[in-house]
Amino acid sequence: MARYMEALTVERGGFRIKVPESWWEFDVRPESRDDSIHRMVTERLRQHPELEPHRDTYTTFLRKAAADAWKSGALYCGCMAESFGGDAPITGSVTVSLVGGRTSGGDPLPTDPAAITAQLAVKEAGKPGDSWRKVTTVDIPGVGPAARTYGIEDIPVPGDELHRTVRAVLTQTFIPVPGQEGKVALVAGSSQVLDLADSFFDIFDAITLTFRFTD
Repeated sequence: MARYMEALTVERGGFRIKVPESWWEFDVRPESRDDSIHRMVTERLRQHPELEPHRDTYTTFLRKAAADAWKSGALYCGCMAESFGGDAPITGSVTVSLVGGRTSGGDPLPTDPAAITAQLAVKEAGKPGDSWRKVTTVDIPGVGPAARTYGIEDIPVPGDELHRTVRAVLTQTFIPVPGQEGKVALVAGSSQVLDLADSFFDIFDAITLTFRFTD
């Protein structure tokens, strides 16, 4: 767990964010991501040979995360894939995307956190094990207030013709982009390790609070 104490600052066009230095970050473009992931997994396992039995699990997870990030238009994708002695690694990911929308009349959608939260639906779990979603706001130091949803949600599989979903721990924070009407930076954290939901909510919150816009 000590590796989570060190942070790595990632900068992209217009923003920066900090993630634990043990996380994986790679090129998500289809023409180069498989080779990038292969090199990264090989190097990580060279440094930590005890993880070799999980090579296929790491590779499969990272390829799926990269493909999903590309399809969603993400500008950044960082992944956690760590083994703590269990049968399978603990996995999760954070993506940053620039998104925007317009009303049916062509006007930019409001990005004020109060307006966004008013449009986001709360979902209560009908019984134990059901999906659920809460809506709130969070204050990001140096940035300001932002709308947020978090919960256990059924997420559509990108590009799936059968419209299948996967159940995941999900946090989405909608950060208004200064000077760009109708645009928000969407910082989304997700993990399919449902038993560790509370821990992942904390991790995703801590990462999102490091988000800053840059010139």
